Amino acid sequence: MIHKSLVAALLASAALASNPAFATNSAPTAVPIAQTVPDARDVPYPGTIKLDIDASDTVRGAYRVTETIPVAAGTRTLTLLLPQWLPGNHGPRGTMAELVDLTFTANGRKLEWKRDPVEVFAFHVSLPSDVEVSEVVAKFIHTSPLQGSEGRITMTPDMLNLQWEKMSLYPAGYYVRQIQVQPFVTLPAGWTPATALDGASQLNNRWSWAPTNYEVLVDSPIFAGRYFRKWDLTEPGRQRVTLNVVADKAEQLEAKPAHIDAHKALVTEARLAFGANHFDHYDFLLAVSDKIGGIGLEHHRSSENQLEPAAFTEWDKQEWDRGLLPHEFGHSWSGKYRRPARLWTPDYRQPMQGDLLWTYEGQDQFWGLVLSARSGLQSKDMVLGQLAAWAGGFSEQAGRRWRSVEDTGSDPVFAARKPKPYASLARSEDYYTEGALVWLEADQIIRAGTGGKKSIDDFAKLFFGMNDGDWGQVAFEADEIVAKLNQVYPYDWKRFIDTKINQPGQPAPIQGLEKGGYKLVWKDEPNPYDKARFAEAKVTSLAYSLGIGIDKDAKVTGTQWDSPAFNAGVVTGSKILAVNGVTYDGDALKKAITAAKSGAPLELLFQRGDRFQTVRIDYKGGLRYPWLERTAAGKAPTGLDLLLAPKRAVKAPAKAKK
Repeated sequence: MIHKSLVAALLASAALASNPAFATNSAPTAVPIAQTVPDARDVPYPGTIKLDIDASDTVRGAYRVTETIPVAAGTRTLTLLLPQWLPGNHGPRGTMAELVDLTFTANGRKLEWKRDPVEVFAFHVSLPSDVEVSEVVAKFIHTSPLQGSEGRITMTPDMLNLQWEKMSLYPAGYYVRQIQVQPFVTLPAGWTPATALDGASQLNNRWSWAPTNYEVLVDSPIFAGRYFRKWDLTEPGRQRVTLNVVADKAEQLEAKPAHIDAHKALVTEARLAFGANHFDHYDFLLAVSDKIGGIGLEHHRSSENQLEPAAFTEWDKQEWDRGLLPHEFGHSWSGKYRRPARLWTPDYRQPMQGDLLWTYEGQDQFWGLVLSARSGLQSKDMVLGQLAAWAGGFSEQAGRRWRSVEDTGSDPVFAARKPKPYASLARSEDYYTEGALVWLEADQIIRAGTGGKKSIDDFAKLFFGMNDGDWGQVAFEADEIVAKLNQVYPYDWKRFIDTKINQPGQPAPIQGLEKGGYKLVWKDEPNPYDKARFAEAKVTSLAYSLGIGIDKDAKVTGTQWDSPAFNAGVVTGSKILAVNGVTYDGDALKKAITAAKSGAPLELLFQRGDRFQTVRIDYKGGLRYPWLERTAAGKAPTGLDLLLAPKRAVKAPAKAKK
């Protein structure tokens, strides 16, 4: 007999099932994620890995890798990682997509492998149980992009930039400093390599270097080329510093003595600023080329740099771009030796945290600019132009109202350095340049507070000037920055940093410039720095007038949020066809903007996809470009003048004989 209550329940259930409003949808539960990749331990990996790279195929841009990895007795699964979180990139930039044709063997037998389903930069290699395996051989190809749309080109018919982290695997579960590697590279015949690695040996076109740990290996890339030249920049009695240059053509290596003297002055000025060197030797790796991909990347004992082919042969024209080497050299101290605690990681699997990038990159951006001026690699006017460009940008940046400088330290992780639709509202990696302006203000506060007796140089010697020759790492937190600033000059530095770095909605960071005896002004022509970079890029910048940038093909490359152009509906990707009914050219548009000050019309014809639109822009402010002007009366140097002045003894130019 069926109980009445059971019948009622069954009828109610049937009613619910037949009524969509009350039916219960299927709802799975989450499958737990199991961690199958071991965390790094600070213990030695057994044995030395042999890494052999054939980099001679410049036609196809293929690096063919053979890597022999010793394994401990009894190992049944070997987990290998491709570096993912790359130092200096501040985000997960590992080139897994370029790793192809991967196989593993042991004792001549092909091994099964499986990519980790969660941590896709990890490979689990199954070792046979019926025989003892002492080593596993991995073979694969790293494919250099052949055109810019595929990524950064690292190999051309005349040069290459070999970066070990892109073409090597390392065993999971170990600090990378505990993994020993013996590197070998086969180059095209007649090519010369440069690297910070020690113990170079050559047999025909096959090169090797002394065994080193994987951390040092990854931090020691190679530049090599058909056309190569190097110069010694070493100060007497100091650690060796070398400028190594590869070029597309032999004549591009014709640097004049004055050019090399400026690089020597950079080495001297850095030592004077920081008070110690944190390398046993240092190698600038420089490509003067428009064939290889652009790069500026710091390492402890070297740096990877690319400048235009005319960097030496058209020295004056390329001045605007010469801040690269001072910036990357400064990183040997700021970022490599003194490293924010959460930007140091035991391997290239653990995520890096960018909350202190304002003092890793921002402080280095500041010192790079200062060292450029002090060494003479850039003139004072060129440096003032760069400062003006930064200050001008922040003075009209909409994104400052909602996003702090500290938060931009996360940008390289989630934005991956891609272009943004409205960068002025989104903000980007502003910890570089706004960080630099904050450090500039700190210098001027110290100078004013001590009556000129102390400056940021005194902080630098406290913070960086320890343990001469030590090229390990000394991690720090923000509290140490505050403490050492207070040693130089007692001030509420904690509040200063919190306000300037951690709080959004702050005024434009121009106070340091003003304290230094300069002010931001607007003129109808670009300052020397902007003029040179606009010309090199072949762009028409109207960011501070109409609020747009225009490329050589008349396409809008960026629109300032809430600018006259933005409010008129002009967006990125639109092509300007005409200005006031006449075919577009950049100079004609500038003249129309100037004429609009007196009431003349400003009407633009745009094409966006298959649509055409005539836009009338209500703007009468004329052309506007940022400059710095000195405010102090007389000729006595201001605080900013003193900051940029050389510290070394500079010989006065010889007087011409009558």
